[in-house]
Amino acid sequence: MPKLRILVLTSSTGGGHDARAEAFADWCFQLYRHDVDVRIEQMLEKSSVVNRTGVNLYNQIQKAAPWVHNGFYSVVEILSYLNRRRVTFGARYYADVLRSYRPHLVFSVHDCLNRGYFQLARRILGANRVRCATYCGEFSGGWGYSRNWIEPSVDLYVSRTATARDFAVKKGIPPQKARVRGYLMQPRAHLDIIAPADRAVFREKKLGLRPDLFTVFLATGGNGANNHLELLPALVKHASIIQAIIICGKNKETYNELVHWRASHPEFNCHIEGYSEIVHLHMQVSDAIVTRGGTTTCAKALHFRCPIIFNAFGGIMPQEELTWKFFHNGAASEKIENGGDFARIIARWMNDPASYEQARDHFLRLRYEEDPTVLIDELVGLANEVGGVRLKRRAFPPANGNGAPKP
Repeated sequence: MPKLRILVLTSSTGGGHDARAEAFADWCFQLYRHDVDVRIEQMLEKSSVVNRTGVNLYNQIQKAAPWVHNGFYSVVEILSYLNRRRVTFGARYYADVLRSYRPHLVFSVHDCLNRGYFQLARRILGANRVRCATYCGEFSGGWGYSRNWIEPSVDLYVSRTATARDFAVKKGIPPQKARVRGYLMQPRAHLDIIAPADRAVFREKKLGLRPDLFTVFLATGGNGANNHLELLPALVKHASIIQAIIICGKNKETYNELVHWRASHPEFNCHIEGYSEIVHLHMQVSDAIVTRGGTTTCAKALHFRCPIIFNAFGGIMPQEELTWKFFHNGAASEKIENGGDFARIIARWMNDPASYEQARDHFLRLRYEEDPTVLIDELVGLANEVGGVRLKRRAFPPANGNGAPKP
């Protein structure tokens, strides 16, 4: 039976790009089952040694010295000139994928996989035999919004916010091709919903925490960059009224240190995990989250109504600056550069609960409700302009789904 073939281009610089690629694949299966074949390619890492080295360097800088990213970002921007009409590094691997898979849609969720990549796809497959689309996860424009995102020949350009869409149009994306389509989270984020009345039960029964304490979520990306041990002293001071959910990503050293720390502080309630598959549930039972400005985590926090304290230890990366700017300008969200900054925010909230409620109200003004299937249908429809496949669209949520949490 004929299928639509969609090639998703991503890279593991941070975790957000991969998360969106995986979410798209999950949605396609949820809605179209086997009618749509999605192939995800870590195109930078797999296509060339130069690209792979850049990805590894990016992630090392993020963990050790975020401020260095200002220089690194400037170097990466050179790709916007090198790839204006062709793929400079890794073209052979990409061309082989195109010839063997012959996608109806090339869908990029990474800034460095637009320019040149769309042109090469059209040259190999034919301009009328493939469509090209981009999902840009940035929250706003300015320094940090890579020129590599902007490929005016794109057939569909999707932004997370109207602010980011307007900036993309200003930089060259044709207005008629630009859309605002929201979060692009996995289907379970829209199904695994904990009712407010059940939050206390989840804290107690699933996490071993107190049901009634103010709960702070100390988060991290998949690579485990964090400052948990520098933040915990501020929370321990208020151990009678505050507790924490802590995740460590793939950072085993931090996990081991925190397990030892917990044993030394029996007066403080905390739940510790390594790499977590239920971040979306942790956010729903938390009163605030401390995280760097990663777009995926911050989008989830907004969706699940969990106010953000931005972790700016070691500086803010240019891409994170876009997220911080959006939330600071729109909701007066705060950032912390050391443990003292965090201690002052926590003390203010604990001593004056109204100040927390005000911060939460400002944060929630940025929320918007969306139909998560609209974007998927648009992208599948774009692919089907050249694929011409008879699709069977399933309903969402499923007929037997009740939205109950599935921890």
